[in-house]
Amino acid sequence: MGVVDRQGLGLSGMGAEAAGHFERGLDALLFFRAEVSAEVEAALSAAPEAPMAHAFAAYLGLLGTEPADAAAARERYAAFAAGGPRADARESAHLAAAEAWLAGDVHRAGDILRDLVVAHPRDVLALAIGHQIDFFTGDATRLRDRVGGALGAWDPDDPHYGPLLGMSAFGLEETGHYERSEQAGLAAVAAHPRDVWAIHAVVHTYEMQGRFAEGIRFLDARVDDWSGGNYLNVHNWWHYGLYAIEAGAIDRALAIYDAVLHNDRSVGAAMELLDASALLWRIHLAGGEQPQRWARLADAWAARADGPYYAFNDVHAVMAYLGAGRIADAEAVTRDRERWLADPHPGVSNHTMTAEVGLPVCRALVAFEQGRYPDTVDILVPIRHRLNTFGGSHAQRDAIQQTLVEAALRAHRHDLARTLLSERVNVRPSSPYNWLGRARLAEELGRAAEAATAREQAAEHTKAITVAWGR
Repeated sequence: MGVVDRQGLGLSGMGAEAAGHFERGLDALLFFRAEVSAEVEAALSAAPEAPMAHAFAAYLGLLGTEPADAAAARERYAAFAAGGPRADARESAHLAAAEAWLAGDVHRAGDILRDLVVAHPRDVLALAIGHQIDFFTGDATRLRDRVGGALGAWDPDDPHYGPLLGMSAFGLEETGHYERSEQAGLAAVAAHPRDVWAIHAVVHTYEMQGRFAEGIRFLDARVDDWSGGNYLNVHNWWHYGLYAIEAGAIDRALAIYDAVLHNDRSVGAAMELLDASALLWRIHLAGGEQPQRWARLADAWAARADGPYYAFNDVHAVMAYLGAGRIADAEAVTRDRERWLADPHPGVSNHTMTAEVGLPVCRALVAFEQGRYPDTVDILVPIRHRLNTFGGSHAQRDAIQQTLVEAALRAHRHDLARTLLSERVNVRPSSPYNWLGRARLAEELGRAAEAATAREQAAEHTKAITVAWGR
């Protein structure tokens, strides 16, 4: 006879011991703590046939976007499923979602979990995993509404309400509801100061509004809460590095890179390598060459020898190869994905992600590094408003948008460059990067007064950021 979790939802095949491990695993998942894996393994050990423990384990094998972990999870789940598991309707939905994602259909998994939380809005695992799926697929509307639609069924005094607010804050930010996002994110952080996902949501909100000085102060005030001991610390340091780049403090950004993003102690996890690539690529676009860092990073990507698993990762591997001058390796990735796309892969989300966005972006990056800037522009312009479909956040995908801006400037596509920079200034008028781009364009067009004004704007906003560091 199964027990129920703290929300009153059934846990078939579990006793009190397994349920305790399952609940602690959920807590660790919500706060990105490393013990999540150990707790799920302990739940499986105590209840080898428990459907929810197996669903949880399958999800964990997929969340890191690691092909090897996914393969191991697929094999383990298949052995469990062969036994004809007993599960109620809600648990069966979790198993169906896990099966779909293990088979490569992440969109189908998200759909199943969407329907599940309509009937069971207090299913924490369904909400947390569905939220990550929305992030991996770049679906901002679902990122907002999946959790937002469930919040009305929750008591604000529930310990899990805070983490849900943090998830909601990220979805609100990705859909442009910045004021509401900040409110929700700060409330979540107040409830749980070590809620690193909520901290991350607030940081995104400041990033997208160009409130860089506030972002620095926010992170500095909580550095002990987010900077270590969790799976998100590298990514939040990456955000700190973005603030540094905006201020022109490349030395500070590189210090963060060396200390946290990639060094001799790095384990080569895809989610961390892509942050490293994304930071160095922005510096590369600004003309800062880092040959030794790129070489080590490219070696780390090459050691993975990834096949076509997640297009978002492919793009960042290509960045590393190009930054290291290994154009042949970057071209090899594109050719491999071209061959893979030649065969149909029904129900595999990455096929569409690669075909529609991932492969074109890889080609555009190669063209950029070869100095074929018009080709980069021609490839990226048609897809620039749907880059989200291959995953990531606005902040992460901005490395590609910045590549387009730089290519337009170098290709002397003045009208396009003006349009792109005007779009950016309209959204983030306090971004030094945007004003410096305007200055470069004005200088190329011989408009000295306009260029001087733009540089003054950039200097003013840079000063505001550096004041946050006490400079």
